[in-house]
This record gives sequence, C-alpha cells and structure tokens, in this order.
Amino acid sequence: MNDILLRSAAGIAEELRAGRLSARELVELVLDRVDAVNPGVNAVVELRRESALRAADDADRALARGAQAGLLHGVPMTVKEGIRVAGMRSTWGDPAFADHVAERDAVVVSRLRSAGAVLFGTTNVAQMLADVVECVNPVYGRSVNPWDSTRSPGGSTGGGAAAVAAGLSFLEYGSDLTGSIRIPASFCGVYGLKPTAGTVPLEGFQPPGPPAGSTDMAFLSSIGPLARSAADLRTALRVTAGPNGPDAKAYTWHLAPPRHARLTDFRVGVVLDHPAAAVASDVGAVLSDAVDALGAAGATIVEGWPDGIDPVGQAESFGFQVRQFFAFHGGDPDFAGLPAVVEQHDRRMAARAAWDRYFSEVDVLLCPATCTTAFPHLGPDDERPYRELGFWIAHASLAGLPALSAPVGRAPGGLPVGVQILGPRHEDDTAITFAELAAEVIGGFTPPPVAG
Repeated sequence: MNDILLRSAAGIAEELRAGRLSARELVELVLDRVDAVNPGVNAVVELRRESALRAADDADRALARGAQAGLLHGVPMTVKEGIRVAGMRSTWGDPAFADHVAERDAVVVSRLRSAGAVLFGTTNVAQMLADVVECVNPVYGRSVNPWDSTRSPGGSTGGGAAAVAAGLSFLEYGSDLTGSIRIPASFCGVYGLKPTAGTVPLEGFQPPGPPAGSTDMAFLSSIGPLARSAADLRTALRVTAGPNGPDAKAYTWHLAPPRHARLTDFRVGVVLDHPAAAVASDVGAVLSDAVDALGAAGATIVEGWPDGIDPVGQAESFGFQVRQFFAFHGGDPDFAGLPAVVEQHDRRMAARAAWDRYFSEVDVLLCPATCTTAFPHLGPDDERPYRELGFWIAHASLAGLPALSAPVGRAPGGLPVGVQILGPRHEDDTAITFAELAAEVIGGFTPPPVAG
C-alpha cells in the first residue's frame, strides 16, 4: 500500500496545504485503493467517483488562488450509510428503503464539507443499525474484518471501522447508541470516539422517511469520528461539534482544553474485569500490560469502580433506557409505564452525579472496549452473549460521558485489542489527549495484513 494512505487526516491536510500533494492525486490514490481492496472487505458501499474528483479539483483551485483552507481541506473521507449525504442512498441496510436517496446533507456532513473534506462514499451498516456484533444487511451484504476475513468488523459502524483500518478512508463519521462506534473500532484496531452526549448535532441522522421531530430522548445516541490517530478525532470534533438551529444563536461552542499535557500528570482510573462481562484472558493480558506500561511511564493508576457506581445495576438501567429510547421512536408499544420511567431517570441522574464526583479527582477511567476480540461471522451465540458487550459500553452512554476506544495491542492470535477511555462530561479532549500520549508508550494504530 502507498504509505500516503496510512497518514493521519490532519497530516495529509497539511501536505495538501503545503502544495506537496494535490487533492486530485490523493483522491485518485484512494479510489485506486478502494478498487483493489474493497471487493474483499465490502466496507464502502456507495461510491461517487466523479463528484469526488470534481470536489478535489475545486480544492486544488481554491488553494491555488490563496483561499483559506479548512482543517480537512481536500481530505478524502467516508460517512456511515445511515447519515444522510445529499444525492446518495441512505437505506439503513433495509430492503424496504433500498431506493431512498437523501435530498440534503445531515448537519455533520455539511460541516465536514465546510471544513474542506471530500466525501467520496458511504460505508456499510448492520440492518437498521440494530447489531453491534455483525455488519451485514440484505441491501449491501456483509462486511469483513480487514485483520481476518473470517471475523466480523463489529456493528453497526462496521464498514466505517474496516474502511479506516484498511486505508480506504482517512476519516469516518459513525454513530453510537449501544457501542456502534466503540465496538467496531476495537475489533478493527482503530480509534473511535463517542462524544459527550449532545456535542455533535443529530439532524440528518435518521431512518428513511420524513424528517423526524426533535426530541430530548436522544441523550443516549451520539455521532462521532473514527480515525487512525487520536489527534484526528480532535480535528473531526472541532469541525463538527456545537449547537445547531436556534441554539447556535445562543452561544458559541469551544472544545474544552485537556486537563494535562503530560502523561505523568494524569490520574488514571482502571477497571479491567467484572463477573457480569468477564474479559477473555487474551484480551485481559493485553490490557493489563498496557496499564503496567502507563504506570511505568509515570501515570498515577487508581484501581476500582468509582464510589456510587453499581456496575450491574447501571448496566441494567442502560438496557431500560435503550428500550425507552426505541419506545419514543415508534417501537415497543408494551413498554413499562410512568413509575418505571421516573425510577430509571433518577438512576441515570444518580449515575451521572457519581461520575462527576469521580472525575473531580480522577482524569480518565480505563476499561475494556470489548470483552473479547472480533467474533467469527454468524455472531457470538456459541461463544459470548451480546449483553456482555453491552455491559462495558453501558456506563459512558448512561451518564452521557465521552468514551474513546483506542488500540493497545494484539491478542496472541493477531487480532486487535482496544481499551475504552472514559472522560469527564464536556471534556472530550482530556480523553483524546490521554489516548494520544498513551500511544507513545503502548503504541497506536498498526495496519492490518489486508491484501492489496
């Protein structure tokens, strides 16, 4: 593979701004890579060659006349098929919507374009985004893990994670309700961020049909970036986050600075296992080695769950909140009544308060992103139940915390292992910066042995 295609999005944007590479050349390289590799992984499902080349030419002409360049000027990237891109299909992998074409860009897509990104395609999803283990649907078929084609890339942003890992895209935007960014990122060995709830507008991320009305029940769902470096997550957040519509007139959003700039200043909470979702021994060993390396590099390690956090109870509460979420969006007519809603609301707010107290003394918490490496295709029913994956992602989602999956090594069989980094609410860059510093000690992204 051309090494250019493995550079960071921010790094390649700098090359373009400096004139050492043209956007046209770069898009052509990416399209050639997609032609060579994508048939084997089925990550990119909608491709717009001519419009991407036109956008690249526009980017080159803008630089030539001295126009101000955005942070992603000329950078080829993809977005999850469930996020609307004008003129491209948005089917959510459901045959009932196979002919649905988005009429306008989602807010996040508009902001990426404004930053100069060249959106050349969309990536595969689980059908109706309803599976965190597999990435398969009747419209586009199955995506595979670029580390091992017999394994799943995870869901529902599996196509996006596979595309970033395989060098098919410099940056991806996906969604995360029950781990749909963090689980694929872990399985494919890339970085993936579920931002603080409400940070990136959700407008334009919805199933096919008329625009959905606004609702405050979106507190569990986030859209966020996947990349090959932690720094690219920061860049992506800077250009996509902040209020939209009337809220945008009320205040200006800024990414809060990280708490520390040196690894030795970080206080790092650690929980690496729990009986409710026991971590496989090969994954646990990699995570333990990573924590030991961070401690040896000077980070202060604080073991154990925060005071006031009931891991099992809060995982169960998260499950209730997910059912409530779908009830408010047209599903589950037999959902429990008001007393249960009030009780679970109180539990969610208590969890958030407990995490806020914890992060007044600790900067980040490390825990497994997944309790195992990527599953073989056809799902984990014979190995591990789905609910055990949900346990580890539940706590950040329930409390609305930023949560980042970062690669920390590989299990003996060669598959990637990811650690989950939870940060304080509205301090996403604290988690991102920690991941960036940690990579200097324990390593970061390494390319998979995908053919091409």
